[in-house]
Amino acid sequence: MYETLQGYSWFTVSLLGAVLAVLLFVQGGYSLVWALGRNEAQRYVLLLAVGRKWVLPFAALAAFCGALLVAFPLFFHVVVCGACRLWWGIAAVFALQAVFYELRVRFANARVSGVFSVCLFLCGVLAPLLAGVAFGTFFLGGDFLVDRDTHETLWLNPQQGLEAVLHPWNLCLGAVFVFLSRLLGCLFFLNSLSGGELRVSVRRHLLFEAGPFLLFFLVFMWHWLTQDGFTVTEDGLVYMESCKHLDNLAAMPAVACCLPAGVALLLLGVIRPLRTVKHHGIWYVGAGTVLTVLSLLLCTGWNHTVYYPSTVNLQSSFTLANSCAPESTLRLLAYVSTPLVLASLVWVWRMCTRQPDTNKD
Repeated sequence: MYETLQGYSWFTVSLLGAVLAVLLFVQGGYSLVWALGRNEAQRYVLLLAVGRKWVLPFAALAAFCGALLVAFPLFFHVVVCGACRLWWGIAAVFALQAVFYELRVRFANARVSGVFSVCLFLCGVLAPLLAGVAFGTFFLGGDFLVDRDTHETLWLNPQQGLEAVLHPWNLCLGAVFVFLSRLLGCLFFLNSLSGGELRVSVRRHLLFEAGPFLLFFLVFMWHWLTQDGFTVTEDGLVYMESCKHLDNLAAMPAVACCLPAGVALLLLGVIRPLRTVKHHGIWYVGAGTVLTVLSLLLCTGWNHTVYYPSTVNLQSSFTLANSCAPESTLRLLAYVSTPLVLASLVWVWRMCTRQPDTNKD
């Protein structure tokens, strides 16, 4: 029963991470406002279309970190105390973007609003980039040690998480998140705008975001399927295994079906808006993103896999067996998480489909 609760807890964390990846369309939308709008009036319309939806990714980030704290307290302690600069940097960028948005829509002065526009664009790029790098550490790990007897942890790299930004494969996943957020932002604008010149501009720009996204995504998937992974035995011994993620897909048929289905939906969501004006693609790409990210994260934690490896000492790596909370805590999380996640999805749906109150703004 305890192993089942551990697997379910990781599924909950993975699902919240997948939802967070989709909701980064808000950051992508903010970063696209000045690329799509040809004048101030068009930019203001695009800005209002995204509106105050900055609360969606911020709430998803809080839920994701909260689930990690409850289900995997030792891992969360390592992240907060060790790789604090990376994770707190993500939270800071999310919060600053909300501030810059509110200031941007309230200042009419061209020079002042231009400064806030630049800050909003930078945050719109940095937020998904850092989020992608953080997700990449689940595959590549960090420089830390854990004493299994006392549960004392030590982060050995003085950069405290920022070293992950310099890793090429972390940057590759970060680039995937950046262009994915901008692609979702384009599709969101197509779904929100009623028509006119802006829709034509957004549709033309879609290819400029889809091309780099598909390139970085295919490169990362090739590396992910062929790289050596970290396996843990029943005795808790961690060792390297060739093509571990590919073996996980073979051992978990349900996950193996979700991954190609997610990729197919991603491609369908990109192609349909280019071929016809009746299909906007946001729901295809959103569903495909959830299935794809969920499959990747499940392969990272399930089937005796290390979900956060230590690059210094393999035996310090985190697995579901050596880092989960007690059974009573996981049982409570299982009872509470399901209705909360369902209620959150309904709330996200309503927030995404709600039109902005332009008169109030």
